[in-house]
Amino acid sequence: MQENRSFDHYFGTFPGADGIPMQKGVPTVCVPDPMTQQCVRPFHDASDTNHGGPHGKPNALADIDGGRMDGFIAQQELGSAVCSGPDDPSCRGGPDVMGYHDQREIPNYWAYARHYVLQDHMFEPDASWSLPAHLFLVSGWSATCTRPGDPSSCTNNDTLPPVPSPTTHYDWTDLTYLLHQHGVSWGYYLSAGTEPDCEDDAAVCPSHPQYPSIPGYWNPLPDFTTVQQDGQVGDIQLVANFLAAAKDGTLPAVSWIVPNGDVSEHPAASISVGQRYVTTLVNAVMEGPAWDSTAIFLTWDDWGGFYDHVVPPVVDENGYGLRVPGLVISPYARRHYIDHQVLSFDAYLKFIEDVFLGGQRLDPATDTRPDPRPDVRENAPQLGNLLRDFRFTRAPRRPLVLPTSGAPGTTFAERGR
Repeated sequence: MQENRSFDHYFGTFPGADGIPMQKGVPTVCVPDPMTQQCVRPFHDASDTNHGGPHGKPNALADIDGGRMDGFIAQQELGSAVCSGPDDPSCRGGPDVMGYHDQREIPNYWAYARHYVLQDHMFEPDASWSLPAHLFLVSGWSATCTRPGDPSSCTNNDTLPPVPSPTTHYDWTDLTYLLHQHGVSWGYYLSAGTEPDCEDDAAVCPSHPQYPSIPGYWNPLPDFTTVQQDGQVGDIQLVANFLAAAKDGTLPAVSWIVPNGDVSEHPAASISVGQRYVTTLVNAVMEGPAWDSTAIFLTWDDWGGFYDHVVPPVVDENGYGLRVPGLVISPYARRHYIDHQVLSFDAYLKFIEDVFLGGQRLDPATDTRPDPRPDVRENAPQLGNLLRDFRFTRAPRRPLVLPTSGAPGTTFAERGR
């Protein structure tokens, strides 16, 4: 899970994808700029760092603007000059919310898309910011709970759920509970460092440290009652342990990998540094003994204020949110395939449940910990099936090991074709 990029921002010009509407290479869409009274078209942005725009829930709704998808610049300009960070709804973004990148800036990501599967209708599960997205990633819900240990005390909250802390408690059921019940191993691997934003409304704050033992909005699992009761807090580990396990073939069945601020691609982090970090992780799996039984899913937690032209489908009161990039990398992934299914992070839960749990769902009616979540997101009729991105009857393909050095635009060599 990387950070804060929309689909059009990274893959809006990828051949065959549902990208930026164009005619003869010129965008046919534009977004009004209230300050200049001009309508701004998407443009190629060669910068290695971006500012993006504010991306709280109010900003998402304003960007979507009832399906007109025209609020991006206005939201950027409505922000104040001083704020707690890009997740603060009052933040000023940069002038680059209409910019897009291509293979000149993100050659490895485009190589994965050409060689494996690109998903062009992957939506963040809710129209909001990082913390709800990460909660949905591991549990299919974002909520506030009033009684520690009581899942029935939780109520829907995808706007400002309690920020992880030593006193925060997430009491609804997350996927690790079902994995533990079925004896399925898991690991949540975190890059140590700092988070890029403040975790409250302060205009200025010291850098918040990120470490497996420190709850954070990219590290919510330590605050889940189930993780604590099952004695699995130790499964939240440093990413160095993932690299070591990939090398020696001891990876758990299910792994989540989360960056720190420097390698996350979260504005204003470097795109090239984030791509190098992701490539290092993918290469570690490809060059390890578990490659022939691995599926890697790569996505970005929210749109980061960047333009996207596709109207999100309405599934329930929470989502979906805006479109983000999605990639599938595996020896069994379809080759040079664009998956047009409607997807969200719920599809990851569904895939894990189908492959490892016999189809068991995070369902209050069956998981023995009833919580009042609005619905079972994995069963939404609009949601596609990730299994369609694979061809398991074919022999596994050799890995595509890519370079981890070089500036944006550097030519890369694709090995293992």
